[in-house]
Amino acid sequence: MLRFLAVRILGAIPILFALSIVTFAIIEAKPGDYSDYIRSMLINQGGASIEQAEAQARAYREAHGLDDPLVVRYIRWVTGIVTRFDFGHSFYYNRPVGDVVASRLPATIALALTCHLLASLFGISLGIIAATRQYSWADTLLSFISFLGLTIPRFLLAIIILYILVFRLNVSEVGMFFSARYGGAPWSWDKFVNLVQHVWPVIFIATFGGLAYNMRVMRGNLLDVLNAQYIETARAKGLSESAVVLRHAVPNALHPLVAYQGVVLPYMLTGEIEVAVVFGLATVGPAIVGSMAVGDVWVTATFMLVLAATLIVGNIIADLLLAALDPRVRLGGEKSA
Repeated sequence: MLRFLAVRILGAIPILFALSIVTFAIIEAKPGDYSDYIRSMLINQGGASIEQAEAQARAYREAHGLDDPLVVRYIRWVTGIVTRFDFGHSFYYNRPVGDVVASRLPATIALALTCHLLASLFGISLGIIAATRQYSWADTLLSFISFLGLTIPRFLLAIIILYILVFRLNVSEVGMFFSARYGGAPWSWDKFVNLVQHVWPVIFIATFGGLAYNMRVMRGNLLDVLNAQYIETARAKGLSESAVVLRHAVPNALHPLVAYQGVVLPYMLTGEIEVAVVFGLATVGPAIVGSMAVGDVWVTATFMLVLAATLIVGNIIADLLLAALDPRVRLGGEKSA
């Protein structure tokens, strides 16, 4: 197991390096940079003339090395990360990129993990119920729910809920994690309840979509497993139906869902983009979208690098979970006795 982890971690280094090159090149492929955003703001909001705005933008570009070749800027960024753990300076936020990431990543991870755990728990449970009651009214109802979860756009659900909260229920505190009175207060039960009152739309919408996927996959997998020969053998031995399903069928039906965890971590972090943008929450998704819009390249590149790292970590976790779920799976070249 330790050998497997060491090999995968060492193998992740060149993968991250390659992904950073591709990501940086794609981000820089679009025309313009942050100096164009400055020029536009000076003209539209600052009342500057085109010549004055262009001079200011040119001076900003030269001062921050935006005129340097792409390779030079990439090497400068990577060198700062490797030698000083410095991800650069955000043009838009005017602060180190590491601070921007640190201010948004913990809340994003907490929301994503909560949504993922709820979606997995309810999705798998409802998938088992649907598969064991195939073609019943419960199966039909749950299949309809999964269809809605997979087809209704998340941003549409977010807009509907936002409309109901603001225009029907007269809720004024939206777009924040806490009410004003709890902003700097220490953690307490009341503060936690206030947090839930503000973020439940994001949790509900993200959980609904993930639940639908997990339920649909679990139902299909379990139906296939329940028709396998060894399941019939288990029944012939006199095992109860619940024992056959929970001890023999469900663990084998979980394999595709466990393997899916390898790619779900980046999706967990960015899956709330649409909802977070609609509600204006300070999470990773809106930061990526906003930084790309204004050309804040170091913020965009760093967040993309974080997502690439979570993809690698997710695949390692998925492999470990598969090995724990099924003893037949061997890691790192291990062989059974």
